[in-house]
Amino acid sequence: MPLQKFNMGLYNELSTLSKRSSPSTEAPSAHKTPNDKTILSKTKRKNRSEKEEQSHKQVVVSRNHDTTTPRHHGIVVPRYHDTIIEIVRKAVKEIGKEAATHRFAVEEKKAVASIIYAYGAQDVKTSENEIARIAINFIVQDYRENGENSILDKVLRALNK
Repeated sequence: MPLQKFNMGLYNELSTLSKRSSPSTEAPSAHKTPNDKTILSKTKRKNRSEKEEQSHKQVVVSRNHDTTTPRHHGIVVPRYHDTIIEIVRKAVKEIGKEAATHRFAVEEKKAVASIIYAYGAQDVKTSENEIARIAINFIVQDYRENGENSILDKVLRALNK
């Protein structure tokens, strides 16, 4: 819009100049007055500065040169878990002959049921009894290997505070 106003203003000034002097008496360069030159140079400077601003807006220099590691990188299972997994697998493979009754909260029963359902959808058969035995054997083995640093020890101490 400012460029259109300038063009109209320049046109008006040029038309008044041509009315004041005849083209046959003056050279074509005489039509420009100092005011016209200053207006043209200001416009060129303005256009140049707008182009520079646009080029600065387009180029964004990254100031963050750090690298970020992914949050969910491959989970590495500690070596001792490998041994615990094998010990628990062997223990659960043996058929349990001792009957036991445990009291679970409704949320615990629902959580175990959803685990059983999820594995069933993957064609992996399991049961509430098997999951309970895996959990018990895992806790026992973790306690044997880690003692006071085991999950069982930490949870029991937290419960007894």
